Amino acid sequence: MNTLAYFLYILFTWLITVHVGLRFYRNGFPFIVRLLQGDEQLSRMINRLLLVGYYLLNLGYVLLMLRGWETIHSLEQMLATVLVMTGRIMLVLSFIHYINMAMLAWLGSRIKKIHHVKK
Repeated sequence: MNTLAYFLYILFTWLITVHVGLRFYRNGFPFIVRLLQGDEQLSRMINRLLLVGYYLLNLGYVLLMLRGWETIHSLEQMLATVLVMTGRIMLVLSFIHYINMAMLAWLGSRIKKIHHVKK
């Protein structure tokens, strides 16, 4: 039963992580460009770094969570375990997104201050 649960958990979390990461990557680019006051090259580099870091952190967390699983004995227990663990990764995704947005907002305010001082 554990092998099936591992497979389902990895499949669901991989799909969620990749889907959400690509959405953030595509939809976040204009936001980053605006924060960096039109510097598209720097925005592309930051956006790629955010995507790679997001994938590495989340998929690493997914695999790390497999270590703590106990033996699953029933279908109900398997379903509950997979759903709870998937819910946890979704909470982590939300937290990481919040931290990224807070850091980008902070970076944007710092850049605006620097440009304001130069003028």
